[in-house]
Amino acid sequence: MYRDWEMYKQAIIVRTDLDMGRGKLAAQVAHAAVDSFYKTLRSRPEKALAWLQEGQKKVVLKVTSISELLERAEKASEHGLIVSIVRDAGLTQLQPGTVTCVGIGPDREELIDRITGDLKLL
Repeated sequence: MYRDWEMYKQAIIVRTDLDMGRGKLAAQVAHAAVDSFYKTLRSRPEKALAWLQEGQKKVVLKVTSISELLERAEKASEHGLIVSIVRDAGLTQLQPGTVTCVGIGPDREELIDRITGDLKLL
């Protein structure tokens, strides 16, 4: 049954200041999506399953700096959302440990939007 007040989504926020290649960027986004989903599945399975049943809605958003990325991650965590910070292994384009993106949720869309609603799509 469709009820818009229970819609779920996941947000992935990516740093654009790193100038990652398209393949690298896609891989980093995938890492964030999978890791934050599994964190949610372990700690809040009802939210993870609701998100799966609703079609796995996700958005990929952009920020221009590490400080902005970490501010969003901290704010999401303070609001009780699951957060996954992705650090690159450093095998190709980036230095080991470079923070590339953050996965938030899945959780209720209205909660995610409080943290990410003003960001632009990648």
